[in-house]
Amino acid sequence: MRKIIKNAAQLLTVSRVDKIQTDPRAALGIIENGAVVIEKDRIAWVGKTEDLPEGLHPDIVIDASSKVVMPGLIDPHTHVVFAGSREKEFADRLLGRAYRDIAITEGGIGSTMLATNAASKEELYNLAYKRLDRMLRRGTTTIEAKSGYGLTTKDEIKILQTIKELQDTHPIDLVPTFMALEVPSEYKNKKKDYIDLMTSEMIPRVAEEKLAEFCGVFCDIDTYSLEETRHILEVGRQYGLEARMYADAFSPFKAAEFAAEMQVAAASHLLMISDRGIEKLAESDVIAELLPGVPFFTAFVRYAPARRMLEAGVRVALGTGCNPGSCMTEALPLIMTIACTQMKMTPAEAILGVTAQAARSIRRFHEIGSLEVGKKADIIILNVPNYQYFLYHFGVNHVNRVIKNGKIVMERQT
Repeated sequence: MRKIIKNAAQLLTVSRVDKIQTDPRAALGIIENGAVVIEKDRIAWVGKTEDLPEGLHPDIVIDASSKVVMPGLIDPHTHVVFAGSREKEFADRLLGRAYRDIAITEGGIGSTMLATNAASKEELYNLAYKRLDRMLRRGTTTIEAKSGYGLTTKDEIKILQTIKELQDTHPIDLVPTFMALEVPSEYKNKKKDYIDLMTSEMIPRVAEEKLAEFCGVFCDIDTYSLEETRHILEVGRQYGLEARMYADAFSPFKAAEFAAEMQVAAASHLLMISDRGIEKLAESDVIAELLPGVPFFTAFVRYAPARRMLEAGVRVALGTGCNPGSCMTEALPLIMTIACTQMKMTPAEAILGVTAQAARSIRRFHEIGSLEVGKKADIIILNVPNYQYFLYHFGVNHVNRVIKNGKIVMERQT
């Protein structure tokens, strides 16, 4: 099956990654009046419409006149598999109660864990499938998906098995992470026993069943210390799981410096990162995964210092952090606009954050994140005149078509 997309007002190839730090707009690799040729599930040709090779005889021709064509969006940080909701907490925060205070006094994340553990795998699958549909309609074609709400071996495995089933049945690709997200209440005074359970039972089981590619840890004062995080991540690496972590999310914990030392794939949140942490991340290959939807939704007054990070040379990706407590949204384009208005990222930097940089965060840039010959044909077509308009006109869905692995999986009038 051969497809041609032609006449795009702007074709964003994201092919000039050598320019990401110095000239983000140039890194977008914009081709005006652009065209893409798709062979089966791969990109076969990219260029100007007037330069299309002759004699192609396509099965499908898509006229993208007055539209933007770009790589499918990549969300590198989600908790898409869960049960229950926490709208009461949302209302309580509007009355001035802090996110962490609610978690301590009324369960917070614990309520999600109880609901998730009580749900069957079929229930979790159906709930998550609907969330993935909402993501797909907004242009997301690949996500990272974490466990962490299970806490027991049985329930962590249940979440990861659900992620695997979704990967096998939904158009969106899911990249799974085993996540040490919390310490169960019954282990608060014997945390070492729980860490032993994770490292001697959970991680080996996850690796044996090939249920995850990454091992992640929430490194903070109230969860796992630097040395506890090191131990969990090192055990994960022994079992073939790459490392990622939450860093400096609520407290200035020197976790960003530690992430650079550990050479994790990605360090996320980073609201409380220090100047030294920025410096160390800039010296490393660690991707800073920023989740501006979290402070936006929780009314936390501080955002990650994206502008300082970018100017220092840190590689910045953007994610929804989709979860029921601190960021209940599947809309990555909204997150991009928040990144621009609240973290002073440019539209070009935001687009790079959900394409090339997000792909690097999940170790997929050799396959996705740009429109280059040989890569997977994960492409979205936007009913906007230029890439800036995509983020400027926020709160509406501009996605006209989604092409995943060369197949049209979503088409709508906009």
